Amino acid sequence: MTDPYADIRPYRDDEVPDVLARLLADSELHDALASFQSARLYARWPGLARWLVRRALRRQLRSVRDVQSMQMVIKTYMDAMIESTSGGFTVSGLEQLDPARAYLFISNHRDIAMDPAFTNYALHKGGHDTVRIAIGDNLLTKPWVSDLMRLNKSFIVKRSVNGPRELLAASRLLSRYIQHSLLHDNAPVWLAQREGRAKDGLDRTEPAVIKMLGMSRDKSTQSFGEHIASLGIVPVAISYELDPCDALKANELSELANTGSYQKGEQEDVASIGRGISGQKGRVHVSFGTPLGAEFEDADHVAQQIDRQIIDLYCLHPTNFYAYDILYAEHAPRPEGLYSEDGDVSEAEFRARIDALPEAQRPYALAIYANAVVSKLDRVEDQEPVHYPC
Repeated sequence: MTDPYADIRPYRDDEVPDVLARLLADSELHDALASFQSARLYARWPGLARWLVRRALRRQLRSVRDVQSMQMVIKTYMDAMIESTSGGFTVSGLEQLDPARAYLFISNHRDIAMDPAFTNYALHKGGHDTVRIAIGDNLLTKPWVSDLMRLNKSFIVKRSVNGPRELLAASRLLSRYIQHSLLHDNAPVWLAQREGRAKDGLDRTEPAVIKMLGMSRDKSTQSFGEHIASLGIVPVAISYELDPCDALKANELSELANTGSYQKGEQEDVASIGRGISGQKGRVHVSFGTPLGAEFEDADHVAQQIDRQIIDLYCLHPTNFYAYDILYAEHAPRPEGLYSEDGDVSEAEFRARIDALPEAQRPYALAIYANAVVSKLDRVEDQEPVHYPC
């Protein structure tokens, strides 16, 4: 029987050995790892650096026989990464979710790789299944990148298709695959609330994402609200005390504001992934919300509810307040009572980080942090109670 999702789905257990064999033979992967892990050695003796990488890969992957064992290898890297690049990792809200149910986790999007990685890590630690991860094909610039992602339960969102008819077909296939994962395979899914990261720090759900999910509805038997409830959508808020890519984002936003355009480098997303993994993050918190019900009439209302939960769930750090005070305190002092976690970064350290940027880029870097406070204040002004998860 033909697999309609073969081109986009994650790899199955029976496909893992062949994929690992490709990766172990892929010289581009070895070059990328060698230049990242041992830049000086690679610059002087590239052949030796590649050989060491191949040997290390064979040793690390020799026990991998299926997707789960591959994810256990990734977990060891997550453990080390959290220890070396964060000031601590905390989770809230997961206790109210049923570990036996497959949910569609829709999160804010601040970091390309770390957002789903931290969500996965929280779920695994909490006794839940790990998620199938939606990833845009614009990030899969090399065959080895695609192989690694699909080994880690990633499925492909085809954004580079040409023409409205092709885009519609790709969106319908994606919608059906997500529904199939949740309701047929009982496999949870992670999806970003928008295409591309919220580089300005404003976490807002694109209604187009919800409309895509609606394409798998059987209109003869389900209302729109019933379909949304069947997917088990759970909003998730991920907050970083420090954004490892804040300088890169500020540079892009500054150039866009000043020139009206920004030309992304060929491997810029890959560089952002690397910096997101290796850069200092301070404290990191993942907050899980409550599943959406059947009361929604259209995609806009669903997006608004996801936004409300994400803003409420977002765990403020002292860096958010430092940035808000620098940008706005003179004209709009923040009210008392907004809660934040204890921080791992002092105000002096944060100011030094911002001052190290070109002056024209500093307001954009500050806004990445300050806008989380602005979003909370907007909720207060709307006279809606704001909950503090951390």
